[in-house]
Amino acid sequence: MKHEAIQQAGTVGDFIARYLAEIGVTTIFGVISIHNMPILDAIARQGRIRFVPARGEAGAMNMADAYARVSGHLGVCITSTGTAAGNAAGAQAEALTAGSPVLHITSQVDLAYADRDRAAIHDVPRQPEMLRGVSKAVYRMWDANGAIGVLTAAVSSARSAPSGPVSLEIPVDVQRSSARTVQNIHEPQAQRPRACDAVIDEIAAMLKDAKRPLLWLGGGARDAQAEATELMRRGMGVVTSTNGRAVVSEEESASLGAFNMTPEAAAFYDTCDLMLVVGSRLRGNETRNNQMPLPRPLIQIDADAGQGGRNYAVDVFAHGDASDTLRRLLDRLPEKLETDPNLAFDIARTRTTAEGQMRDKLGPYRVIADAINEKVAEGNHIWVRDVTISNSTFGNRYVRLTDPRQGVHALGGGIGQGIAMGIGAALAASGAKAITLLGDGGTMLGLAEAITAVDEHAPLIYVLMNDTCYGVIRNIQDVQYESRRHYSTVAVPDFETFCASIGLPHRKVSDVEAFAGVLEAAVAADGPQLIEVDMNAIGPFAEVFAGPPAGAAGKTE
Repeated sequence: MKHEAIQQAGTVGDFIARYLAEIGVTTIFGVISIHNMPILDAIARQGRIRFVPARGEAGAMNMADAYARVSGHLGVCITSTGTAAGNAAGAQAEALTAGSPVLHITSQVDLAYADRDRAAIHDVPRQPEMLRGVSKAVYRMWDANGAIGVLTAAVSSARSAPSGPVSLEIPVDVQRSSARTVQNIHEPQAQRPRACDAVIDEIAAMLKDAKRPLLWLGGGARDAQAEATELMRRGMGVVTSTNGRAVVSEEESASLGAFNMTPEAAAFYDTCDLMLVVGSRLRGNETRNNQMPLPRPLIQIDADAGQGGRNYAVDVFAHGDASDTLRRLLDRLPEKLETDPNLAFDIARTRTTAEGQMRDKLGPYRVIADAINEKVAEGNHIWVRDVTISNSTFGNRYVRLTDPRQGVHALGGGIGQGIAMGIGAALAASGAKAITLLGDGGTMLGLAEAITAVDEHAPLIYVLMNDTCYGVIRNIQDVQYESRRHYSTVAVPDFETFCASIGLPHRKVSDVEAFAGVLEAAVAADGPQLIEVDMNAIGPFAEVFAGPPAGAAGKTE
């Protein structure tokens, strides 16, 4: 065998920049520091990768997360060590919840001082332990010789099923050291578990006997779009989690979409005789804290063996990659299953009823929901949502999506991530824009990243729902705490003045009937735009959204 030539490659920082470019990374998000400057200087000199300077590490991680979800490729975030890595932790927890393939390159103090609590600047003696709490895996680059191996391991881990954010520590003196590397760099291939033939045979036999089978799709099924759609075409019904939206297009009549725990959905489940769950944790906030009855037999397919039966007892569990397992399942099934011919009709009726019930609760805001729904569909735009009442009521379900890469939402329930996520989504979109739903309370946490949106000329539209308070908190206080409204008022800037100061075009809507025209103009405009919806002028929703019932755990999104 001919050995590849060994050549000098400058510093490790140079090699890292080259490695990322040659495996296909085109965009990186981060904040420059003395502890990551050898890498970022090399990225700038090589000129092969776009670096997006965020205003904070949390924003950079949110951008990388959303970029990965929309592009389907590796998201990359670069931070400094210690406090900077800690700043990214909350956003990285969100990427972990979503299973986003993100590489978090963080630094470490000089190797001689690492882990020794010697009070070196930026040192956190137990940084790896902190990172493990929000990472799929944590690696450290100990020397120049191991650069190729540890980079390959980190990238492979982030992308391999089940995917997730991986942290890589690189001490600053290692970054500066001389590197020797093989001449050619090859992109690591994602590793995916393969389910055994016997369990697929068992699932196939059960499906052949079912008359009203239902397919529940989660975020882990996002790469199984073709296979899941074919199962629907052969006779299965479809329902999804929020993270699995549009694995099968929500325009299909046999898809219930993410209307997964409405009373109408629960009644429909009672008529089904099998549920196949693919790539979903059956999260509590989508199953009434795992108390909602689901059809039996209950079959689960997941790339993470540890998820088998975790939230619901299952009758069959297959440990395997979603796409591969469903493709092999299809090979064992007839071209048309002998299912109830009324199944798709019953699903369409259930969804229409649930949508009607939801629209009645929106009051004047149904006009906004309809306008966004039409505009997203018209341009196949990306639909990004922060945690806010408008998303809880209509954003997570009503605005229809046709592709699993079209939706981005803060799945972990943390507010304030939408501004940055909109940027990452917009820079990953190809010819589309990122229409991004915000609340005024959450906006305060990430407001500085609006400047990043302007600097990067990101193709996005922020729709800011402003009621000058934490709306859902205030509603809970009214319903459960005799209207004692402590700490729920939010002081916000005059957004028109703020936007003018950073060069962000601003439009304000005080009459709901004007919203559609304003949105049309914003989408047609170049670069980032902000639409402020004055909820105090428009008035309340027809039905108050007050979160989960008293005593219930979790959120209702």
